Amino acid sequence: MIVDSHNRIHNYLRISLTDNCNLRCFYCMPEEDYLFTPASQLMQTDEIRKLSEVFVEEGVNKIRLTGGEPLVRKDAGKIIRSLAELPVNLTITTNGTRLHEFVELFKEVNINSVNISLDTLHEEKFKLITRRDQFTNVMNNIRLMLDNGLSVKINVVVMKGLNDNEINDFIEWTRDVPVHIKFIEFMPFEGNRWTSNKVFTLQEILDVIAGKYLFIRLQNDAHDTSKKFYVPGHKGTFAVISTMSENFCGDCNRIRLTADGKMKNCLFSKNETDLLSALRAGQDVRGLIHQNIKRKAKELGGQFSNDFEHIDVSEINNRSMITIGG
Repeated sequence: MIVDSHNRIHNYLRISLTDNCNLRCFYCMPEEDYLFTPASQLMQTDEIRKLSEVFVEEGVNKIRLTGGEPLVRKDAGKIIRSLAELPVNLTITTNGTRLHEFVELFKEVNINSVNISLDTLHEEKFKLITRRDQFTNVMNNIRLMLDNGLSVKINVVVMKGLNDNEINDFIEWTRDVPVHIKFIEFMPFEGNRWTSNKVFTLQEILDVIAGKYLFIRLQNDAHDTSKKFYVPGHKGTFAVISTMSENFCGDCNRIRLTADGKMKNCLFSKNETDLLSALRAGQDVRGLIHQNIKRKAKELGGQFSNDFEHIDVSEINNRSMITIGG
């Protein structure tokens, strides 16, 4: 087992396949013209498999593939097939633009759930946020996933003054469509122009929804990062990931592996462990994995607290979101 100094067992690995993306969401990617990691510095297919095998031997039973956009990687299908052979629950987070190319593969390897990032239900605002014209494509692919029996979770980063006025539009979507909406509080990363006055909190989100809908709290599963709710009569559900106002660090079971093979024990950790270089040098990485987890802070990477209104972002030492993998 992979256990930290706070007795938290870590059995969930999030692997970033690439820091490349075919969208340009401002809160994720700092600039339009971005220097992506050279291919030689990325984990190769066999290296992802070898590192994943070590994590599985140490107790990991769930792997999520992230990016950037994981499906823009040319060997994404090969990686997915390889990891699907391991005794894990394999799933993926994507922007949805290329899902139509992978639906048959997902069914073949029994990927039955996808998380799709979508911050607006309006085409023009989608172009504003992503700087790309892919809205219709994404919406069609959401329907394609549902039509093929996959569970679809929609990740919505809520930002005050940008899309907080669409919260109930997303709730209305769940009336007749079995999508599961996950509202996410806006979090600070390098280059994403975060300010505390853009954060729309859990309570603010629930207050907006309560103004139009009656909803009930659902039972959370172990290690859930979100607080889940249900509007009676709706086919879908909604949840809130309240990182900034009410963190869920006490039950954290997540490990992150960046596309260039660095292990992070928290989304906000400033320290990383270079597993890829160690693997390429023929070293046993198990000790490095356990050392990294033992250094894990109690909450939020040890960099800030839920008193988010007083965060000095200049003092946060971390990567941009796109180079972490979410």
